[in-house]
Amino acid sequence: MRHLLTLHYRSLLAVLVMTNLVLLMNLGAGDIKRWDAIVWLDIAGEGGAALLALIWIGLILNSRPTGRVTRLLVAGLAAIFLSYWQDVLDEFVQLSPSITWDHWLESGAMPMGMILLTLGIYHWHREQQAINRQLRKRERIFREHRNFDALTSLSDARYLREQLSLELQHRERTVSLIMIDLHCFDHSRRLLGGADSDRLLRELGELLLLNLRRQDLLCRYAGDRFAVVLPATERTVAEKLRGELEQATHSFAFKTRRGETHAVTVHSGLAVSHDDDADSLIERANCSLSQAIRRTHRAA
Repeated sequence: MRHLLTLHYRSLLAVLVMTNLVLLMNLGAGDIKRWDAIVWLDIAGEGGAALLALIWIGLILNSRPTGRVTRLLVAGLAAIFLSYWQDVLDEFVQLSPSITWDHWLESGAMPMGMILLTLGIYHWHREQQAINRQLRKRERIFREHRNFDALTSLSDARYLREQLSLELQHRERTVSLIMIDLHCFDHSRRLLGGADSDRLLRELGELLLLNLRRQDLLCRYAGDRFAVVLPATERTVAEKLRGELEQATHSFAFKTRRGETHAVTVHSGLAVSHDDDADSLIERANCSLSQAIRRTHRAA
């Protein structure tokens, strides 16, 4: 996939052109100040603020696709940068008192940038609310990028324990935990290869998400093992949901890059809270999963 910065070359070019244009305007209309007339403290403060605005622009362009929100955020920060950039140049270049455009650039670009930035943040807020609704089954209550699995974009085992601990604080509510393991994944990896086996895990995660309720949480526990937190869910309901997840995966016909169909089979284990902490509930769910795997091997 192309680096995101390559999608924003026009924005980067525009900032570069404006930066050099303001520099040339100052050099063409004024004289360089004497060394002893330069106030280095002002340069450090104004230059540091300009540099931070540039860094923020780079971070936004490197982390977001193109669109209205990105354009507004970048335009606002670019205007703020140009205002500070003119302040920095004023410390090096002495302009004639008859020149007024520098004051307009310093005083006008800043509020304009703040308005554009505020509009961008407002639309980003609305965008983020829509994303939060989509991520509801992947994360709950709080977000930390270190708690996301890089391959599947699901929350990881650490996040699972944190969320279980929060749920288990409500002793009056039953919490159920389902562990799901992909059958013979090592064999599938050798058969499919690294790229297809990684895609299998991602698509299996998406399939499981589609079959969960709004309040449920899906995490990648480890390797080819997934965990599903079912808040306020009694055993009978949890068993039904567990069966539905297994049935959905049995009907999943994974297609390799060569167009071949690879059958998918999973095992699952269920544990229902009973004076548990997070670790003990996870341990019981894993034990239930191990028993399910052993039953399948004996039946085979």
